[in-house]
Amino acid sequence: MALTQSPEKISIPQARKLVLHSQRLPGSAGRGPSSVATLNALEHLGYIQIDTISVVERAHHHTLWNRNSRYQNGHIDELIADKTAFEYWSHAAAYLPMRDYRFSLPRKRAIKSGAQDHWFQRDPKVIRYVYDRIKSEGPLMAKDFEHSGKRVGEWEVKPAKKALETLYMQGDLMICRRQNFHKVYDLTERVLPGNVQDTFPSEDEHARFMIRQYLTCNGLAQTGDFSYLLKGVKPAIVRALQQMVGDGELTTVRVGEASYYTLPESLALLGKPLSRRKLKILSPFDNLLIQRHRMRDLFNFDYQIECYVPAAKRKYGYFCLPILWDSQLVARLDGKADRKSGILKILSLHHEPSLKKVDEFRNDLEIALADFARFNGCDVVEFL
Repeated sequence: MALTQSPEKISIPQARKLVLHSQRLPGSAGRGPSSVATLNALEHLGYIQIDTISVVERAHHHTLWNRNSRYQNGHIDELIADKTAFEYWSHAAAYLPMRDYRFSLPRKRAIKSGAQDHWFQRDPKVIRYVYDRIKSEGPLMAKDFEHSGKRVGEWEVKPAKKALETLYMQGDLMICRRQNFHKVYDLTERVLPGNVQDTFPSEDEHARFMIRQYLTCNGLAQTGDFSYLLKGVKPAIVRALQQMVGDGELTTVRVGEASYYTLPESLALLGKPLSRRKLKILSPFDNLLIQRHRMRDLFNFDYQIECYVPAAKRKYGYFCLPILWDSQLVARLDGKADRKSGILKILSLHHEPSLKKVDEFRNDLEIALADFARFNGCDVVEFL
């Protein structure tokens, strides 16, 4: 879509500064109780992706720790128990702020109505059976449907798990907690707090929410960024963008040859100092990095997670962690936390061509690795 006004120009360094401030990176200790600082970080970012890979701390913990240096792994469970956060789907499985619950409803309605496909084939009998058991027995996990081997009455366990996920994705069930990282499902009406807003948003309201949320935590965006991995929302977003620019709610800036949307108030961040010496070791699933094309365009950083690449074809390592320093992505570190021995093992470290102040970087990396080791339950850093 063509932008409808003559945008002002900002430099690449300014664009990076705007993005990093909006992402709250390099991060800080936050204010007030540490769990409140975690909730503030989650509400600002809008979601935190959940991931099961644990060679270092899982992505949801890692991402929040990089925004709140006082973060503790139990905070997410606290937020779920306090009903200030909930688990659902963003572009992937995620933790989201409960205050934004109503904006999960369009996806749920679309899945329930069949307007949007779900990855499991629907079996009405199994779905009713699973729902009725949870209704009568209370919260259950998938393993609670195992009985005498493979079958529960007439149905196998695998269909029951599919039914659980279908009911969850269409909004009849929610995750009330996790137990050893396994989902515990309950009826939505028993999980939602009484004060949550659950009115269904209009198409325009939903589009405006997505636009403002994205720009609040990312600073800059092009049209396709707002609907990343989301189905059926782009036409409404395009209409809302046109109206919001026309009404002055959004402005546009030019970075090199590319045009971006931003919030007018976000431009004030360009006058705010950025901590350049504070180094951050990022998760591959950090909110900053999710849309890889943005990192190429704005940070000149071409990143691919290689855990899904055959070992012989990996260039940087199984779970290579990008390193943010001096307002740039300057290196990649492949590490593994050996929690039994208490050793954070550094398997490889690769500098980007843009890294010039190598000695300063190494000094700051040493400090950051000591913190990262403690975060991962280790007390020794070992380069292999």
